Amino acid sequence: MDLGTSRNGSTVTEFILLGLTESPVLQPVLFVIFFLAYVATVGGNFSILAAIFIEPKLHTPMYFFLGNLSLLDVGCITVTVPAMLRHLISNDRSIPYRSCLSQLFFFHLLAGVDCFLLTVMAYDRYLAICQPLTYNTRMGWGIQRVMVGMSCVFSFSNALTQTVALSTLKFCGPNVINHFYCDLPQLFQLSCSSIQLNEKLLFVAAAFMGVAPLVLITVSYAHVVAAVLRIRSSEGRKKAFSTCSSHLTVVGIFYGTGVFSYMRLGSVEASDKDKGIGILNTIISPMLNPLIYSLRNPDVQGALRRVLMGKWPSK
Repeated sequence: MDLGTSRNGSTVTEFILLGLTESPVLQPVLFVIFFLAYVATVGGNFSILAAIFIEPKLHTPMYFFLGNLSLLDVGCITVTVPAMLRHLISNDRSIPYRSCLSQLFFFHLLAGVDCFLLTVMAYDRYLAICQPLTYNTRMGWGIQRVMVGMSCVFSFSNALTQTVALSTLKFCGPNVINHFYCDLPQLFQLSCSSIQLNEKLLFVAAAFMGVAPLVLITVSYAHVVAAVLRIRSSEGRKKAFSTCSSHLTVVGIFYGTGVFSYMRLGSVEASDKDKGIGILNTIISPMLNPLIYSLRNPDVQGALRRVLMGKWPSK
């Protein structure tokens, strides 16, 4: 344990991430699996970005938000996986205190923007299906940029607040984190000072960035479902629902894993289960998102084929 000496005792200057396994046999196997997952995620999301860029049919608000979501997915997996891969092939599993705080800050920044962006995408579907006559006015290019910008501002404020509040805690030892990245629940367990303020801040953040967006998404889709059911044509209903199903699947995965990650604060016994939830949240979800959004969308599939075959449209 690396401890720095102080007048009041000892202060942790680095943490030890136990990672996914301590078995020397499994570590190379996991390295290959998660390295391939990382490459697939980065490649898949950048392919979606390229498809949106080259396909004129995808130059719409929904796909503008989807492009930003793809960038967030690449950022989110980059915050956690490269460090995990380094630990899998190295005997050194330490992470400096400041690096741990940095990882936590960027993870919460990107995940927070994800929350708001998924809400904005639900609002976009509500306007497109329930208010089609005013859609172009209420979802103009300027409004799209403002929505993404405000999402970043709100998420930055929360991530900075959580990180600064955590930096005021004292860590006297032990310094072992039973996870593969630094996050609030695991760090709370190691603090030797009161975490009451931190838990209250996290509760407020969960209400503002988790519960409120989920309620808005639910309300938006309640209106969407009501509007779609009024469509007489079965083909029209099918087409309307298909434009929403991909987004709802992503919302379900994102919020489902997020709820399980933070609903059991202070539970040491949940640490091993939290690793599996962390894999779903930070690796599986970003890797699946490009597949989910392209699976039932012929325009995206066509654009992806042109990207992969190098057939860029002539200007």
